[in-house]
Amino acid sequence: MIIPIIPVIALEFGVSAGAAAQIITAFAIGKFVGTVIAGIVLDRMGTRIALIGGPLTASLASLAASGAPWLSAILVLALIMGAADSLWSTAREVAAIDLARRNQRGRLISSLHGTYNMGAAISPFLGGWLTDIFNYKAAFIGYALATALSVVLGLVSPDSVVAPAPQKGVNRVKGWGFASVKRRLRSVAELFSVIRPDLRSTYLALVLATLASQSQRIVVQSMLPLYAGYYLDLSPTQIGMLFTISGVIVFMMIIPAGFLMDRVGRKWCTVPSTGLPALVFVLIPLTSNFTQLAILVGLAGLAQGLSLGSLATSTYDVVPSHARGRLQAVRRTIAELGSGMAPLLGGYLANTYNPGVPFLVYAPLLVFSATLLAVVGKETLER
Repeated sequence: MIIPIIPVIALEFGVSAGAAAQIITAFAIGKFVGTVIAGIVLDRMGTRIALIGGPLTASLASLAASGAPWLSAILVLALIMGAADSLWSTAREVAAIDLARRNQRGRLISSLHGTYNMGAAISPFLGGWLTDIFNYKAAFIGYALATALSVVLGLVSPDSVVAPAPQKGVNRVKGWGFASVKRRLRSVAELFSVIRPDLRSTYLALVLATLASQSQRIVVQSMLPLYAGYYLDLSPTQIGMLFTISGVIVFMMIIPAGFLMDRVGRKWCTVPSTGLPALVFVLIPLTSNFTQLAILVGLAGLAQGLSLGSLATSTYDVVPSHARGRLQAVRRTIAELGSGMAPLLGGYLANTYNPGVPFLVYAPLLVFSATLLAVVGKETLER
């Protein structure tokens, strides 16, 4: 809801569009911080506190942002909103997992991620509509009201029981000195060791696949408009239509992807959703018109539809319940750190060569990730 009001905020505070766009950067940094916090909170305190505290914090921060007198204050509040969003989204996944049997996880997580994508598609329109009718503050107030409603939903949701950790658990480490950092690294290794030995390579493959999947989505979002606009001379309406085509296909895949995960196997979603974009990335620089690019974007949407929660579901199958929050947080944190470099690397390659080069550079990473999932990763669906 905040994305379309960035130009208005730039005018309101008398700053450049680039400075106003740092709201998105602050939100992303907050999500990174929130991911780390979520892993610890969920494993030690359950989901109820996050299902209530996450949206409550986001609601209060958004309400405060509507009356903030300086852009710097909005940036700080956006960081808080990002952290709350990440805590809240991880808690939703864990709470949903506890409501389903193991062979229902695919459909549940697929529908959860699909519904999230629907909201992400509709909300920018709502934010812009509220801004046009009132002003930019209305978008912040709208988000505050939506998250306040979710506090009520959190209050009536069942709390997840915190699974007891084995006697030989992961030690808590205090401080950030050299010795403390060494102990923290050792603590991460101990956390990894709680995964069954035969499933550790599968977990690592899922971590790399998450990094590759998130990176390819960011490359598409940032580089496809440049390639379509500068090289194919497509209009803004045609470029927008490309993303609409992808969104419609993703929505149509919610139910099929869930049944495929639960009835056939997790790898039937994770492997194609990582490998198919590699083919798309190789072919994009060869396109010469809207129709060709639309077909490839449709294939990318099909892959994204298959990826709806498939990597998360497979990870929940692999990790033990008493450490699922932290191990999911590790997977997402590594993926966000890696994918955060995608716009920088993509922009450098596009400026140095052309907007088609980033697609060719990221294709091998997708191929490698899909190969690891297929060859090294185990099928985690219990028959």
